Amino acid sequence: MSQTGKHTYGLQPLLENDRPRLLVVDDQPINIQTLNEIFQHDHEVFFATNGRQAVEMAQKNLPDLILLDVVMPDMGGLEVCQLLKYDPETRDIPIIFITAQNNPDDETRGLEAGAVDFITKPVNPAVVRARVNTHLTLKKQADLLRSMVFIDGLTGVANRRRFDEFLTSEWNRCSRFKKSLGLFMIDIDHFKKYNDLYGHQAGDACLQKVAAILNEQVGRSYDLVARYGGEEFACIMPGIDTSNTLLKAQKMVQAVFDQGLPHAASDTAPVVTISLGVVATIPGPDRHPEELVAAADAQLYRAKGGGRNRVCGQEISECREDLLSDEENAE
Repeated sequence: MSQTGKHTYGLQPLLENDRPRLLVVDDQPINIQTLNEIFQHDHEVFFATNGRQAVEMAQKNLPDLILLDVVMPDMGGLEVCQLLKYDPETRDIPIIFITAQNNPDDETRGLEAGAVDFITKPVNPAVVRARVNTHLTLKKQADLLRSMVFIDGLTGVANRRRFDEFLTSEWNRCSRFKKSLGLFMIDIDHFKKYNDLYGHQAGDACLQKVAAILNEQVGRSYDLVARYGGEEFACIMPGIDTSNTLLKAQKMVQAVFDQGLPHAASDTAPVVTISLGVVATIPGPDRHPEELVAAADAQLYRAKGGGRNRVCGQEISECREDLLSDEENAE
């Protein structure tokens, strides 16, 4: 787990107190009902009744494991499995085939397609529960190993490499489902002066504290906070529009201000503050995620030029200052 103690989508493995997300795919309602009765108390269960729906739901919801029927009328389980394993966003989801067939050749083809296990119908509740728990445990271990490559060693949030990968992935996903994608670029104000006055060890502690505050503020497990470089952070929030990015960003500014970390060398405030540039857009096929980064950087530049300790957003005509502006305090 990161030093911030928060589960970050795509970065941290499933936590112990999270309910694993299972996608059950079967065209027979009785089979869906049986599996739901087995897992509903300890798992979050989704259902699909055909292959095309299964692919769409897997891409949209990213379950932790898929229980997949082999024989279905429109698109068989083998084809569904191959499509999911071809997609970078879903290829690491373990798939267990559930089938009434017991032909060794069918099992071989399923394993070659990317399945991790086979369970025969009618299912034995104890067996299917044990198999699912085994593969969920293996997935958690694999996720943990992968996450170590993507964590910033100082702050415990995602690193730049993970930011770049996650931005591309979420850009493609939001484009596919016509969802808005929000990006925050965040800079600690006058951080060089902070280091010069208090020393680099205190500077590192400041970075860790700000990272923890930002990570707590995002609120959702599928948002990503990353250290972009130096004293700059970034936050990716899928499914959020411009007005909500501004509101969330203002809360971040206030949360850092409220922490009251002394900064006697700051030209902005006697405490550590941050500036944010925020943008939100629905990605299109003729655009690139780098455009979102450039736009958010431009808004960050505006926020810093406008006095710092504030937020600027792309789709508003002027900077929106944080909730602790001098004018409001004067009131």
